[in-house]
Amino acid sequence: MEPPSKDAFLILNRQRTHAIHAARLRRFVSTLAPALGVGDAEFSVVFVTDSMIRRYNRDYRGFDKPTDVLSFRGEDGYLGDILISSETAYNQARKSSTLSFETNIHRLLLHGLLHLMGYDHETDDGEMRTVERRLRRRFQC
Repeated sequence: MEPPSKDAFLILNRQRTHAIHAARLRRFVSTLAPALGVGDAEFSVVFVTDSMIRRYNRDYRGFDKPTDVLSFRGEDGYLGDILISSETAYNQARKSSTLSFETNIHRLLLHGLLHLMGYDHETDDGEMRTVERRLRRRFQC
């Protein structure tokens, strides 16, 4: 478990297969969150296994397969939770000629945070994709 911090976000690692560099990730999120205008809204980022994310994907979305990132919007001032499968993220990076594991984690975290903010690429006629591309360039992920 991570030590308490003054940040409005919590990073939890619930897998042991791939190393997550929490300090570097915390720096990235500390820059990303204010740039997105989430203010002091609290949220969590949880790294999980493929089997765990598969259960969430099946139970909440009806897809019985692992995925890379899932977001669950919160309420009453809590922004929500982002689940990232480190296994899927690692495999995506391994197959890419340009994407490192850490960069892919940043990319997935950005994607999940946009969902927590209300963006939905499945229904918004490309709005989220446009915003996400611009932010990927800005944050080099």
